[in-house]
Amino acid sequence: MEILRIILLVLLGITSLLLTLLILLHKGRGGGMSDMFGGGMTSSMGSSGVAERNLNRFTVALGLAWGTVIVALGLIQRFAGES
Repeated sequence: MEILRIILLVLLGITSLLLTLLILLHKGRGGGMSDMFGGGMTSSMGSSGVAERNLNRFTVALGLAWGTVIVALGLIQRFAGES
């Protein structure tokens, strides 16, 4: 059980770093703090290309994997103390 926990912790670290990088690769959509104070002049009419859609899909898939690892680690933590 300890080896599974170590594998999941390594997987959590890798997915966390990749998810952070993928989120930073997304282009801004506006509406943030800079737009509130007049700093942004972006148009909301921009269409999403194939690369952006694929980036969205990969980010969602990696986010689901990250969440699954979190739940698995929580279950291991919960039931490891009872045995």
